[in-house]
Amino acid sequence: MTPVADTQALKPITDALAEGAGHLHIPDGAAMVLAVSGGPDSTALLHGAALLAPERGWRLTVAHLDHALRSTSADEAAAVAATAAGMGLPAEIRRTDVTALAASEHRSVEDAGRQARYRFLEQVAASHGPETLIATAHTADDAVETILLRLARGSGLRGLRGIPARRGRIVRPLLHARRAVLRAALDTAGVAYVSDPSNADVAHARNRVRADLLPALERLNPAAVEALTRFGRLSADDDDLLDALAASELAQRRDPADASIDWHRPPARALGRRVLRQAIGDPAPSAERIDALLDAAEGPRGGLSIELGAGRRASVRERRIRLE
Repeated sequence: MTPVADTQALKPITDALAEGAGHLHIPDGAAMVLAVSGGPDSTALLHGAALLAPERGWRLTVAHLDHALRSTSADEAAAVAATAAGMGLPAEIRRTDVTALAASEHRSVEDAGRQARYRFLEQVAASHGPETLIATAHTADDAVETILLRLARGSGLRGLRGIPARRGRIVRPLLHARRAVLRAALDTAGVAYVSDPSNADVAHARNRVRADLLPALERLNPAAVEALTRFGRLSADDDDLLDALAASELAQRRDPADASIDWHRPPARALGRRVLRQAIGDPAPSAERIDALLDAAEGPRGGLSIELGAGRRASVRERRIRLE
């Protein structure tokens, strides 16, 4: 990667980033840690933010975590550091053995890498002050792929929200942008980026969605990504409403162990799930255990007791659910 001065060719990126920053209310003068892997999307984020920074007064730091998964990973980390230096930006580069981490944490390599990356980004941001934001380069394509994966796994509303545009200090100002548009702008401007060969490995479910399912949906409806993005926003609205209704329901109860539902009140079952999750707290029980409780409370049987995990239990008596 090398910095370029072709601002006109990169205008689709700066326009998308400016629009996303406006939606997220990223203020002028904000301190931001840019998560830069060296791939095309994060390279677009880096160049777009660097071009907008003088006008917006943004104070940028580049952060790169080398997962040590490829023989070229150290070279890629060095390239990110060199690009940041060429732009006059500070960079935090760290290396971690994600394969060993996955084994020690009993996670998949993908999950361990994601967790390690966010821990690293949070540490870098915290070192720059409590108001420092973390900007990642997730796109509309990433959000839709997530929704489709969760649909295939039978997710409820919470999972169908897709990727949030903001969570805590993490912001995703390119979440409304299409991946192809960003990459075309980089190619036109002559900006090099790293192509991760694992993204072509169809052994990974997300890659199968990217290579097969999403293109098939776009053949059915050329605006499928926009439609599914809208579906995610509508799901988020409904999810937030259920959370608010459940919180209001629990706030009116004198007995915090009472998690029963008025089955004559719509939407009883959907509300019941939220009341139970909020009353039980973290770690959340599995969806199967929640549904087993609701099935028992809806039906004629009583005297049931169901384990919720982490040493917790709930009982059902006369269609009432009580946490023990």
